[in-house]
Amino acid sequence: MPINAEIKGQLAKLLATEDLIVENRRVQTAQFNVDTRVLTLPMWERASNVVYDLLVGHEVGHALFTPNVDPPEDIPHQFLNVAEDARIEKLMKRKYPGLAKTFFEGYRQLNEDDFFGIGEEDLSKLNIADRVNLYFKVGNFVDIPFSGAEEGIILEMLTNAETFADVILAAERMYQYAKSQQDDEQETQQVDILKGNTSGDGDTQSDIQSEFPQQEQTDEGEQSESDDTSGEQNTESEMEEPGEQSSPAEQSAPLDVKTAQNFDDATEDLSHPKTSYGEDPKYLEIPDVNLDTVIAKNSEIYEYADDFYAQFAERLKGEGLSFDPFERADNEYVKFKKNAQKEVSYLVKEFECKKSADSYARATTARTGVLDCTKLHTYKYNEDLFKKVGIIPDGKNHGLVFILDWSGSMADTLVDTIKQLYNLIWFCKKVNVPFDVYAFTNEWFRYSDYGEDVPQVVNQKENALYIDNQFRLMNLFTSKAKAKDLEHQLHTIWRIAYAVQNRYGVTYDIPHQMSLSGTPLNETVICLHKILPQFKAQNKVQKVQCVILTDGESGWLKYSKKIVNHKGIERFSTGSIRFDYAYLRDRKLGTTYHMESRGWGDLTEVLLRNLTDRFPEMNFVGIRLLGSRDINNFINRYTDDFTTSSQLRMSWKKDRSVSIKCSSYDVYFGLSAQSLAAENSFDVNEDASKAQIKRAFAKSLATKKLNKKVLSEFVQLIA
Repeated sequence: MPINAEIKGQLAKLLATEDLIVENRRVQTAQFNVDTRVLTLPMWERASNVVYDLLVGHEVGHALFTPNVDPPEDIPHQFLNVAEDARIEKLMKRKYPGLAKTFFEGYRQLNEDDFFGIGEEDLSKLNIADRVNLYFKVGNFVDIPFSGAEEGIILEMLTNAETFADVILAAERMYQYAKSQQDDEQETQQVDILKGNTSGDGDTQSDIQSEFPQQEQTDEGEQSESDDTSGEQNTESEMEEPGEQSSPAEQSAPLDVKTAQNFDDATEDLSHPKTSYGEDPKYLEIPDVNLDTVIAKNSEIYEYADDFYAQFAERLKGEGLSFDPFERADNEYVKFKKNAQKEVSYLVKEFECKKSADSYARATTARTGVLDCTKLHTYKYNEDLFKKVGIIPDGKNHGLVFILDWSGSMADTLVDTIKQLYNLIWFCKKVNVPFDVYAFTNEWFRYSDYGEDVPQVVNQKENALYIDNQFRLMNLFTSKAKAKDLEHQLHTIWRIAYAVQNRYGVTYDIPHQMSLSGTPLNETVICLHKILPQFKAQNKVQKVQCVILTDGESGWLKYSKKIVNHKGIERFSTGSIRFDYAYLRDRKLGTTYHMESRGWGDLTEVLLRNLTDRFPEMNFVGIRLLGSRDINNFINRYTDDFTTSSQLRMSWKKDRSVSIKCSSYDVYFGLSAQSLAAENSFDVNEDASKAQIKRAFAKSLATKKLNKKVLSEFVQLIA
């Protein structure tokens, strides 16, 4: 079973009892930066679960117990690390007793696989640091020899070390002892060589003489020279002064802890074998959005739209045309508004009933402290003689933020989507719920006077998701607007939507900056990180609902990265996201989300999951308009259970709608675009037959049933 790096990262955070930043990278060994609190874990794809937990637990031990101080320079790092490893693993097992079994089983597996490289080693010949390293890690499975009082003292110091200061003292003593042992061994080898005994490499003195001929002594003690060397002067190496000769200790090789190095080499093969060419993961973050520039203000939008249509009216007047180009659109608006009042009233009734039921469910009964005279005669057998009062708590006040898809693919369903939105807006006005409506677009500055000097929407940061400066959120409607102004705004947007959906049947244009664009839904979700808390604070509401009305998936995003040009100047550029190797990281929550991409919309799911984790007290509702051919893809994307998907298909067949509750939304409504577009008025000709009347009545009921079903589920969610 493959290791889930995200789960292991969460394990590290839980063990560390803090929001560590955990990064899984293709590095050789695990490491913890005590300054930035970043724990870097190799991608140990070939490690077993218990070994992975052991390695994670070890690194968390450093995070918890290794202080952020500079280590002594006179003690080799490996010696200090061996001593510190013994201490932090002891403290981890003390803090989490369950880890003792993990460490035991993990080191047993590592020892069986000879991760320390001691399979053919004579352990008694290893230096003290190697033997100490083995003793505290695999001492349960291998007999580690120690001899002498000094080694016993060092072992006892390491066993009893509780602080980092204790570790430094023990490591220093261990290093000095290892160094003295090395010096003694080299001096012994030098003496053996001079006495003609075997050298350190196993060569006899005679073998050395055969390779390096020595000058012979005569009986008179005079030095004789061979014919080959007569008349030649000694080289500088043969003429060293006694005072310049190096001592054996100074000539000694540096002390290494071979078992630690062998372990590092072996764990490197766990993370990325020599035959693997995987890409290093990229950790991306939510950018800092500037709401002052990313939001096109409500007043600014309608000043522009009114000016556009005023110029259009002047042009018609100048051409001598006197007809009303908005007549058809306005008639449809009046007709829709009249019919919608019944549905809005139904929605208000459902909402009030749900709120009342919720309030009564939380009702309590309290004693008043006043005697109930009607119960005085029961004093002999009744202890409760006081009057009581029922307390019904007030319900929570609500607020709604709507996001409207203003993309080109909405052209055929924009009016039907607007109808759903207007029903909800009128509902909010009836029950005094504050609201804001935003439409996302990439066109707002396309025809503006800014040119290329468009205000920045984000403060660029390396490895943050990139938002193009053309992106804007149009604040189409707000509860802060006066009733007269809101009605004018609703009417204006209706005209625009009607012109878009009936582009060949109208005689007026739409404002150029309000043209339909791409689908920057991902950028919008990022902006909600700032919009939602600001809306909640400004309107002083307790419960915020966010409703996203769309008909498709969002476009891809890029990320910001720094590059250096040929002149050495650093600047920001953008890079494409390789989703299988990318993670979204939220430093505030201390969580990461794998951006595993199986198709369009997966990045939106990740961003929404992060948003719901950041604001768990808020509800996120998706409303998706679907064609008949889209329903199967929609259901299959969010359900892989046959029973659930079958039930959803039955619901679609019966009601032309589905409610999916296993996506990143709290609930994701799928609605039939054709059913919503159908007329729900009961209109028949005077001479209509019984069959025609029956069909018209059934059609009217079906459309009303769909609307009421969706509205009822929506009310249950937000009340």
